[in-house]
Amino acid sequence: MIIDIKDLCKTYVNGEMEVPVLHDVCLSVDEGEFVSIMGPSGSGKSTLMNIIGCLDRPTSGTYLFNGEDVASMTDDGLSDLRNRGVGFVFQQFNLLPRETAAQNVALPLVYANVPAAERERRAREALDRVGLSDRADFLPTQLSGGQKQRVAVARAIVNDPSILLADEPTGALDSKSGEQLMDLFCDLNRQGMTIVMITHERGVARYAHRVLLMNDGVLTEGDISGEGGIK
Repeated sequence: MIIDIKDLCKTYVNGEMEVPVLHDVCLSVDEGEFVSIMGPSGSGKSTLMNIIGCLDRPTSGTYLFNGEDVASMTDDGLSDLRNRGVGFVFQQFNLLPRETAAQNVALPLVYANVPAAERERRAREALDRVGLSDRADFLPTQLSGGQKQRVAVARAIVNDPSILLADEPTGALDSKSGEQLMDLFCDLNRQGMTIVMITHERGVARYAHRVLLMNDGVLTEGDISGEGGIK
């Protein structure tokens, strides 16, 4: 099991006011799963994603990542876990505009102190996996929105992470590019990549094997049967 979360709560403090965001969340994700978390804005799904990705800490509850207790880790330990264990894909592509596609993909390897020649090789391999080997030397301004997001996916997987976390990955794409991106996610999942994705779109959520619903900080199982999508 890659993710094992039990009774997780998150409360933010604003002055003397406490704002509860997550309530007793339980979540387990096995290796090779493709899970989507669907909910409206303000439901707590992005907060949960940040905690899963070790960008934030829970107020209470337990979180084991590949059997490691995240709560006991130092900030440096969390940073190392993010770099070696988690790949992130966000709604906005977050590419460096003056770096080529290959250089953008290689950034996590720079932080991991991988030698330059090895960075170049692995970055181009990752771009080939997402179908962009012929765009390796292009700048982001020379790429379409769909291609930029594919570069972001290549950057997320270049370190061979345990899990890929995607936060509204189709939000900035047109419908065709969004479908192509989801087909890519399905291909990566068939190759063994574990994926947890946040979305508010029913059609996107349906690509996952398992759908969870987030409402008012409470996580429940969803149903994606029928034409109507999630019920």
